[in-house]
Amino acid sequence: MERLATLYIDKESHKFSAAHYTIFSATERERLHGHNYSVSAMIAAPMGDNGFAADYNVYKRRIKALCDELDEYMVLPEHSPYQSVVEDGENYRVIFNGEELQFLRSDTLLLPIVNATVEEFAHYLLRRMLEESAGEAIAELQVCVASGPGQKGCASWSAMDQAIA
Repeated sequence: MERLATLYIDKESHKFSAAHYTIFSATERERLHGHNYSVSAMIAAPMGDNGFAADYNVYKRRIKALCDELDEYMVLPEHSPYQSVVEDGENYRVIFNGEELQFLRSDTLLLPIVNATVEEFAHYLLRRMLEESAGEAIAELQVCVASGPGQKGCASWSAMDQAIA
């Protein structure tokens, strides 16, 4: 029987600051504001003959690099059904409920998500971690994004679920 071990990574350096607004409906959204998000991960992997399941340093570097990619940007959801985003020269022009908002493209990330929420950020980062970890022996992966103490969203993946599908 294969032995699995679970690694938890929750480092102070795994954070990013981003501006956003959450869209609640076709007519309601938050005002533009920002958070200092923190990212943590749980990795379950088979124990190796050398007594460890995975190299913490590899995953710490990956998480840090992903956080750095998001740090100090305005985040816009590319797939929201309630707003349109159009490139307009050096800006993104966003139409929401008849309002027009403009953001410098150089300060903005257009992410393949439907809303700028911790849950969507967690799924986005989970997908990216899985891409970076392709071919590695991982049994489970969970990524959590917190927008403050006591408030986070998590996304999970399991190789077992993939084998069944």
